[in-house]
Amino acid sequence: MNKPLLLGAAVLALAPAFGAYAHTASAVSKAPPAEPYKEVSSLVQLPSFIPGMGQLFVDPSTLPAGPFLAYDRDGKLVSTIYMIPTAQMTPQMHLDNLLAPGGHVDHVDMMYNAGHPGVPEPHIHIILWHVPVDGEARVEK
Repeated sequence: MNKPLLLGAAVLALAPAFGAYAHTASAVSKAPPAEPYKEVSSLVQLPSFIPGMGQLFVDPSTLPAGPFLAYDRDGKLVSTIYMIPTAQMTPQMHLDNLLAPGGHVDHVDMMYNAGHPGVPEPHIHIILWHVPVDGEARVEK
C-alpha cells in the first residue's frame, strides 16, 4: 500500500463516530464558521445567543451530538460542545478522541440537561473550552 493511501486509511480509522472535520482552528476562530455549519437559531427555536453557552453553530448532519461551535458576543470561538443523549450512553460507549475544531482545549466541563429545542431528549453537555476558566464569562451575558 502506498504512503498517501496508508495515511488516508489511518485518518479514517482515527475519526470519531461524531464526524471528522478538516477545518483548521483558524477557519472556525471567528463567527460565522463556513459551511457545513449553520446557526442553531436558524434550525430550531432557540435565541441567537444563549447565556452560558454563546452563539451556537452546528453541522445539521451531526445532530443531536454535534460538535456545536460556541462564540462570544464578539464572534470569538470560546468552546466546542457535544450534546450526547443519555439513552445512547451504555457501559460499552467510549467518548474518546472528541474533535475540537477550534484547536487547543484549556479545560472540559460536563453537565446534565433535561432537553431543549434541537435536542429534546435528556443529554449530557460536554464542553471543550478553548479559553481559560476566567474567559467563560465572555458568554455569560
